[in-house]
Amino acid sequence: MHENELAAKVMDASFLIHRELGPGLLESVYEAVLAKLLADKGLFVERQVAVPVMFQGLTFNEGFRADLIVENKLILELKSVERLQPVHSKQLLTYLRLTGCKLGLLINFGDNLLKDGIKRVANGMPAI
Repeated sequence: MHENELAAKVMDASFLIHRELGPGLLESVYEAVLAKLLADKGLFVERQVAVPVMFQGLTFNEGFRADLIVENKLILELKSVERLQPVHSKQLLTYLRLTGCKLGLLINFGDNLLKDGIKRVANGMPAI
C-alpha cells in the first residue's frame, strides 16, 4: 500500500478517535487507541520504535523513538498539546531522514479541531 493510502487510513482513524474522545488526554492514550484501530484494519503497526543514529560508523539507539510506524513506511508523531511548534515538524523530519521513510504525519490530538492539528511532513533527502 502506498504512503498516501496509509495516511488516509490513519487520518480517518484519527478523526474517529478525536470525535469520540476529544482533546485533552495523554499522548500515550491516543497512541494506544490509534495503534489498535489501525491493527484492527489489518495494518502492521509498531509502537515506540527506536530510531538509531549513525555517527562515524557507530550506531546509537539512545533518545529517538518514533511513536508509531505503519507498514514500515509511514511515521506518526503524536502530540497532545495546545499548539504545534516548529520543533515538532523538525523532530518528525529527523525521524524520516534517519529511517529513510518518505512520509510522516504529525498529529496533535490537543487541538479543538483535529484538521488544524494534522501536518504532513515529507522526506526529500537521503537517509543519514
